[in-house]
Amino acid sequence: MITAGDFRKGITFEMEGGVWNIVDFQHVKPGKGAAFVRTKIKNIMTGAVIERTFNPTDKMPRAIVETKDMQYLYNDGNLYYFMDPETYEQMPLNQSQVEDAIRFVKENTNVSIRFFKGEAFSVEAPNFVDLEVTQTEPGFKGDTASNTYKPATLETGFELMVPLFINIGDMIKIDTRSGEYLSRA
Repeated sequence: MITAGDFRKGITFEMEGGVWNIVDFQHVKPGKGAAFVRTKIKNIMTGAVIERTFNPTDKMPRAIVETKDMQYLYNDGNLYYFMDPETYEQMPLNQSQVEDAIRFVKENTNVSIRFFKGEAFSVEAPNFVDLEVTQTEPGFKGDTASNTYKPATLETGFELMVPLFINIGDMIKIDTRSGEYLSRA
């Protein structure tokens, strides 16, 4: 059990049937009245963020969230299959569990999968990935302006804006947190 007086950023706890992560907190001691803890918490299952006030003596059970590195194998249309590199066990996950991460992941890429009580609930792609451009307008000689962009489609189907000098077949580096072009790979 953890008391609200012991809250710190990054701590996870169970509350009202959900698992919550502390995004921000503030211990408040008003001149009149009892002290309280003002928090901003995120439901790690749904992604919802709320603000909530707690009494410093409120107790909640601490949630143990496990993270495991696994390798993405393939997609059969409905399910995405991942393999544990240590035990070679395969685990199928559905679209709601892989969410946005799958847009940046190609086959045989390692990802981090988060578990709560043995159930996978989210997949995280590496922060930076190198992907091939499969479709974009052709670049022309002299297109060297760095602040002008055009749409491009990557080998995973993800679409983003790239500089004019990027052509089909180029490998580019993507920041998966923002979905933005960083550089040529």
